[in-house]
Amino acid sequence: MSKYDPLTSHLAARKSNSISMSFSEIEQQLGFALPGSSRKHRAWWSNNPSNSVMTKAWLAAGYKTAKVDLEAETLQFIRENSVTDAPREMGPHPIFGCMKGTVTIPKSVDLTDPAEPEWADISEDAAMRK
Repeated sequence: MSKYDPLTSHLAARKSNSISMSFSEIEQQLGFALPGSSRKHRAWWSNNPSNSVMTKAWLAAGYKTAKVDLEAETLQFIRENSVTDAPREMGPHPIFGCMKGTVTIPKSVDLTDPAEPEWADISEDAAMRK
């Protein structure tokens, strides 16, 4: 049993993919003050499970920390397997075709011609030497 279990329970009971909390709200859930280093060092809020017992509390609930703002004393807990992490359905990527119609190639241009004719000569010379 960890003293940080109340935070684990609070986060696990939530259905949101993102939960914004202030440090004081976290302290209310825990029933005690966070260590001073939590307000001074961003690394204290890292998602490395060997970082601290507190880290294991939010990871056990399925969340990671993000947008840690030490000055405002706020952060977000983001669900690890949120919809944004889920694989998207098969099909073209949403950006596919975004440049359509922005470039026009004249009919007189042969796209199979080398961009630099000298490269074609070099390539042919290399092929002949083999």
